[in-house]
Amino acid sequence: MAGQFEATVEIGRPVEEVFAFLADGENDPKFSPRVQEMAKVTAGPTTVGTVYRSTVKDAGMTTKREFRISEFQAPNRIRWTELSKNLVTATEGGYDLESTPQGNTRLRVFNRLEGHGIGKLIAGLALSAARKDADAFAGRIKAAVEAS
Repeated sequence: MAGQFEATVEIGRPVEEVFAFLADGENDPKFSPRVQEMAKVTAGPTTVGTVYRSTVKDAGMTTKREFRISEFQAPNRIRWTELSKNLVTATEGGYDLESTPQGNTRLRVFNRLEGHGIGKLIAGLALSAARKDADAFAGRIKAAVEAS
């Protein structure tokens, strides 16, 4: 089973600041409690081709994950794809950012999840949990950016 979750939130910061915060994948542990570690593998600033490696804990299982930035258009769009082969992976994820008339940022975050092998049996559960948490996840991003 494959599917997508998404959420939208307004963040009280200019789009350039929000983009810079999210472009640094090492900020992920600040808003995602499941991410235990995150490190950039490639040298230089984040751009298309940059790879991040993480340790993630989901449903009591710890896994290693690796993501590559597949699209990077400052200050409005970031996309990634998961390179690792876990039971459930994010085949595509991303951030869409736009300025509001008030100078804030409207952020849309999404991930497409897909199960592999026996993971096809649990992908629906993972997707359901992610959908239930989507608005709270966007809220955690908002809080982390506004606190930075």
